Amino acid sequence: MEKLNLICVDDQREVLSAVLQDLESLGNWLNIEDCESADEALELMDELDAEGEYIAVVVSDHVMPGKTGVELLSEISGDARFSNTKKILLTGQATHRDTIAAINQARIESYFEKPWNAEELRNRVLTLVTEYIFDCGLDHSEIQSLLDQSVVLKRLHP
Repeated sequence: MEKLNLICVDDQREVLSAVLQDLESLGNWLNIEDCESADEALELMDELDAEGEYIAVVVSDHVMPGKTGVELLSEISGDARFSNTKKILLTGQATHRDTIAAINQARIESYFEKPWNAEELRNRVLTLVTEYIFDCGLDHSEIQSLLDQSVVLKRLHP
C-alpha cells in the first residue's frame, strides 16, 4: 500500500493535540502529521509529494497567523498535484463569508465547528480517506477492512 498521509494544521498546540488524539486510532495504517502554520503544512506537502507519498486529507483551523485556513485550503485546491486531496475546515471563528469562501474557493469537503464531536470527525476523515484511495485508483486490498465500508461498497458495486 502506498504511503497515505493525513495533515492536521492549527496554530494552537492544545487544539492540535486534541485533534491528533481524536484521530489517533487511524494512525496504525495512516501517517498522521501535524503542523502549526499554513506555510509549514505547504512545505510538508511539498516534501511528501517529492518522496512519492500521498496527502489524502488536510484538516485545518481557519484563524491562524499568516495564511488563514481558507487561504491554505484554497492554495491546496489550486495545486494540480493535490487535486484529489480532501479538505476539512475545523474552526470556531469563521464568518459567514469565510465559510462561503471555503466552499467555493477551497472546495472543502467538510466543515466542523469547535468544539467538534470526536467520533464524527474521525468517521468523516475515514470516509474521505476511503474516497481519496478510490479517486486515485490506489491498491487498497491490504487495508480494505479498515476503510469506510459504505464507500467501498458504492465504489466496487455502483
